Parts: sequence; C-alpha cells; structure tokens
Amino acid sequence: MKIYKYPNKENWTKLSKRPSINNYDLNILVFEILSEVQNKGDVVLFKYAEKFDKVSIDSLKVSASEMEDANAFISQELKRAILVAKENITKFHQSQADKVTKIETTKGVQCWRKSVAIENVGLYIPGGSAPLFSTILMLGIPAILAGCKNIFLCTPPDKNGKVNPAILYTANLIGITTIFKVGGAQAIAAMAFGTESIPQANKIFGPGNQYVTKAKELVQNAGVAIDMPAGPSEVLIIADKTGKPSFIAADLLSQAEHGGDSQVILLSDDVEILNQSITELNKQIEDLPRKEIAKCAIENSRAILLKDVEECFDFSNQYAPEHLIIASENAENYIQSITNAGSVFLGNYSCESAGDYASGTNHTLPTNGFAKSYSGVSLDSFVKKITFQNLNKTGIKNLGPTIEVMAEAEGLFAHKNAVSLRLKFLANV
Repeated sequence: MKIYKYPNKENWTKLSKRPSINNYDLNILVFEILSEVQNKGDVVLFKYAEKFDKVSIDSLKVSASEMEDANAFISQELKRAILVAKENITKFHQSQADKVTKIETTKGVQCWRKSVAIENVGLYIPGGSAPLFSTILMLGIPAILAGCKNIFLCTPPDKNGKVNPAILYTANLIGITTIFKVGGAQAIAAMAFGTESIPQANKIFGPGNQYVTKAKELVQNAGVAIDMPAGPSEVLIIADKTGKPSFIAADLLSQAEHGGDSQVILLSDDVEILNQSITELNKQIEDLPRKEIAKCAIENSRAILLKDVEECFDFSNQYAPEHLIIASENAENYIQSITNAGSVFLGNYSCESAGDYASGTNHTLPTNGFAKSYSGVSLDSFVKKITFQNLNKTGIKNLGPTIEVMAEAEGLFAHKNAVSLRLKFLANV
C-alpha cells in the first residue's frame, strides 16, 4: 500500500484516480458483445458461456428442479442469517414509500405526484469468484416492495453449468424464480435488447466488473435505463487518533478482497494510526483465503497523511467514495462535513460489512466518483414519478388568464386557445 505524506492539493486528482484497463480496448470489446447479442440472441449467449465461463450449458434458464435442489445445500445457520438480513432490508426500504399528497396550488387547481412501479426490471448478480447472493436481497426486495410486475435476474454459471445454490435459495426466498445462467457484458446486452429466452428489461440493476459497467454505460446510451455506474468496489476510511488500527485494517481488506481492480484509501491526520493500520493490514492479509486478490487491490491503493481531519474530508469529498467509514469515537460530529459518498459508516463499530449484508441500507452504490451525482439503489429506483393535475371550473377561471398571457408571450397561440375556448364556454353557461 503506497503511503503519501501531506500531498499538495494539486496532486489530489491524481491520487483520486481509480485503476482501470485501456478504455479504448474496453469499448471495442464490449460494443462487439452487445452487437452480437442484439443481432443473434441466444446462440451467442451459449457461445460466450463456453468462451468466458468455460462451460457448455443446455439451457439458459434455471429449472424449477434446480431451484428446489438448492434448498438442500444451504445450512440452517445461513438460512437464518439471510432471513435476518431480509427483514432488516425490508424494514429500511418500506420506510421509503411515498404518500400521495394533493396540493391546491390555486383555488380549484389540484396537483399531486404518484409513484408507479417500473414494469420489467432485470437484475444482474455477480457470481464469479464471489457469488453475491446478498445483492439479490438488495435489489429484489425494493423491486418487490415497489410492485414491479416482472422481475428476473441474470448470473453466471460455474464450471459445472450450475448457479450457486445460495443465489437460487435467496432468490426463491423473496419470490424471484425467473433466473438465467448468463454473466458479464453479454448478460447486460440480453436484458437490454431481449433474446429468444430472456425478456427485455425497462431498467437494469446490479453491480459488476468493468466489463459489466461499460456494458451498462453503452446500453444506457442506446436508451435503456440503468440504476447507476456501479463498478469495482471501493472504500475510503477517515481515521483520527481515536480509530482502532486492527478494525481499520480489517475494513480495508474487506473491500480489497472483492477483486484485483478494487481500491481502498486510508486518510488520517495521525501518523501513528496510519502506520499501525498498515502494519495490521500486512499481518491480516496473510490469513485471507483470497489474499492474492486482496494483494492485487492493495497495489492500487493508498494511505495518505494529511494535516488535519478537515483536510481528510476535503479529499474524501473530491474522491466521492462508494463506502465511507469514519473511524472515530466522535464520528457523528463530522456528518456535516460529508457531501459526496455512497453510504457512510459512523464510528469504530460500524464496519462496512454491516451495510454489505444486514444492517438494512442498500449496498448497490455509485463508484468511480459517481457519488458526486448519483444515489445508491432505493425504493425510488424501481418507480417512476407521475404527476397529476385536476382543474375544475373555478380552477380554469382563476389560472386561465395567467396561462393565456404566458402562452401568447411565447408565441404559442394554440396553447392560449386551449384555455380561451374553455373560458368563453364558461362565460356563456
């Protein structure tokens, strides 16, 4: 992990840069995948399963028997844990439901807004080196609460052509039974354009690697809605002198193990906390089953010593992390300093893993600096907001003259006439 001491602000942009592969090559490769799936459908998905997943499969859709069999492979302990997480995530997202409020803007003019569920949503669930069954809870629960009519998911098969049983169990638990064995950019293409087997989605959700993220970006350009640009995972920790080095190291590694293209950042105004945390990290990493992946991510990561905590927050807001941990006994005192972050974890005991699994907040969050303009997934992500207005006779009489004046000033006389005809009619009644 590279250490930087008191870098000039002119260098902060460089220090905020995420690891990435050649964008030109990435664009070409992903565009070719999207084009092939759009033009050739299922046959290409079978081809890519052999090429990328190294498996030959007979059917893209997970069968009912596969769904049933998955139950036997899940321990009672894991089932109980998933149920606790499900309940907490449900509680948190239920609280986000809007109430319809009618407002009388002018006497006789009522306006209101109503949330209406997006009908067809496609969920992408990473399932490679780490099958993220927790992401099903994070995406499926708000989709169901919102009332989405058709919810289906895509996830890559393993070398035996099977989907991880925890993914199947969790999906079935919350009521999602339409699952396809497709991963990577090709899964995004299939959900965006539809194939013989996979329906077309109105909106696509889910995190993924840079190929998945680029595919989502490109289909969005083609008019398909996505949740957000959610790429390789990242965490930034701000630690003051009251932080716990062993906790800090563990939190850094919890994100580093996601993938070699992940990034973790440690900021502190205390050199001892910085050094002790790095020492702890180097010790803990050796005990991880995924230590080689974590080590690769650590090579792309940084520990930065800054002059004070205020400067740490300035850097963090420029970086705009997916996950922000405030490793301090006084974490809540710093809330007003946070302007850009996907999800924030306050205090020494609020580990990022809590948000990833079971505290209740959503773990599908903006990465790569997009927290400056995007929010994480919520109930709102699965609905459209439709506005309504209802003008009675009194309303059109009161508001009509205002509309006439404005329409005439813009030279839109048909707009004016739509009001004038009604006013004339009412004048003669």
